[in-house]
Amino acid sequence: MTRLGRRELLQVAAATAALGAASGGLAQGRGPSQDDLLRFKPVGQLTLLNYTDLHAQLVPLYFREPSANVGVGEDKGLPPHLVGEKLLEAYKLGRGTYDAYALACTDFEPLARSFGRIGGLDRMATLIKAIRAERPGKVLLLDGGDSWQGSYTALQSKGADMVRLINTLKPDAMTGHWEFTYGAKRVEELIGQLGFPFLAGNVKDATWGDPVFKPSAVFERGGLRIGVIGQAFPYTPVANPRYLIPDWSFGIEEDKLAQNVARLRADKVDLVVLLSHNGFGVDRKLAARVKGIDVILTGHTHDALPAAVKVGDTLLVAAGSHGKFLARLDLEVGDRRIVDYAFRLIPVLSDVIAPDPDMAALIREVRLPHDDKLGKVLGRTESLLYRRGNFNGTFDDLICQALLVERDAEIALSPGFRWGSSLLPDQNIRGDDIFNQTAITYPAAYRSEMTGEFLKQVLEDVADNLFNPDPYYQQGGDMVRAGGLAYTLTIGQPMGQRISDMTLLRTGEKIDPARKYTVSGWASVNEGTEGPAVYDVVSKHVERIKTVRLKPNRHVKVVGADAAGYEPG
Repeated sequence: MTRLGRRELLQVAAATAALGAASGGLAQGRGPSQDDLLRFKPVGQLTLLNYTDLHAQLVPLYFREPSANVGVGEDKGLPPHLVGEKLLEAYKLGRGTYDAYALACTDFEPLARSFGRIGGLDRMATLIKAIRAERPGKVLLLDGGDSWQGSYTALQSKGADMVRLINTLKPDAMTGHWEFTYGAKRVEELIGQLGFPFLAGNVKDATWGDPVFKPSAVFERGGLRIGVIGQAFPYTPVANPRYLIPDWSFGIEEDKLAQNVARLRADKVDLVVLLSHNGFGVDRKLAARVKGIDVILTGHTHDALPAAVKVGDTLLVAAGSHGKFLARLDLEVGDRRIVDYAFRLIPVLSDVIAPDPDMAALIREVRLPHDDKLGKVLGRTESLLYRRGNFNGTFDDLICQALLVERDAEIALSPGFRWGSSLLPDQNIRGDDIFNQTAITYPAAYRSEMTGEFLKQVLEDVADNLFNPDPYYQQGGDMVRAGGLAYTLTIGQPMGQRISDMTLLRTGEKIDPARKYTVSGWASVNEGTEGPAVYDVVSKHVERIKTVRLKPNRHVKVVGADAAGYEPG
């Protein structure tokens, strides 16, 4: 068995010690109760509650964590780049526990059948209300963004349903990323409906450089003044269509962030919190470079860590995605610094948490008018369907299969999105499930010709976004998913040299750089892209084949992945 190095073990050991102190031990061999999930020894004057990357998921779901989350450069072998058995070993999580089910891909199917679905905004509301009642006047609730997009109802209402529902949770602030894919005008309209500030200090007018959004806000809780700075996803116009937000400029804006931290410190705040959608790798580097940030609530990369990660004097919290978790960080603050803390990543196990009746009623109201579309059974699956991970998941394979067949293509390309729920074998595939994978505002499933040389360039560009050793150059999601194409990816090679052995599966022939291939894909960031909506293409395909049965995908050979972050499926 590959072992973690001394540096990695020291970092994880420190985190695990904090985990044990906060959780009071992990339940093993039995199902938890709601009281078990809420059990926590409070610390200090302040409780930070955080969720992120909700992706408009309102009802309980299954969601498999990745078997591939490969770290590169200085992040190699460090959390969050631990998966499966390595994650369980590092955090001393016993197999078969509910925390193991929520946090790792190991034994996912049997544990899912044992512990049931997870998430649900009505269950999240129950936990938040319980903690607020336990800690009156001491709770600050923060939304890390990617909340308004990812479902059929959110797409139909252009985010309005999510604004209404999240207003009911009463968070104190949020930041954003996929929110911007509704377009600048719509984003401004929805922000006007919020009952709390939208913070994004790294977004400015592209012409004049003026701030577009409020960068920060100060809150008083538990006798403390807490300064919260918002950081939207810095590469939004790269990962998503620029034409939707043509007048706004994004970036990490490290100097501006340092200035905002200094301004809050000069204002005598007791604590500085960065509410970030940078992604974990960017935030780890940022924490080492920008002094004066006490806590970073990190989002975008969907990482779920059962303990806070300490970088210098800064605590990083990764709260997962899809409403699976509510992160609780209790802080004792003295002389404007953290003296002590306790942390718990609470899994939102829907079978044992009583739904909040008010939120449950609102969810029914939002979904009921679309019940025919959401509940329509298109087919069933005999395979476990999931997406999350650096490389193809089985739901990605299904989407690629649909593009190949329904669009009569030789090669299919599907974006490396991280969002989308999982389905267990023998579950029906409903309209809701397809939209949970495809609900975007630029859904055209194009069909075009690309040369072999251009295809290689596409794969190389995405691979560098993912595996560049400098986190500041990791600008997108996970690896583009491919159908009808096999290739080798060597992680440690430089830009332009990672992709090799490209083969057309239909014929077994090597990809010819000069030849043109018929390619179908979706989520193009180019304005004017034409084609049927991808959700219609996939729905049609599932209805036609009726039963989804997928063989394990062995078409991408990965070379140089660290054993801690990669378990071939």
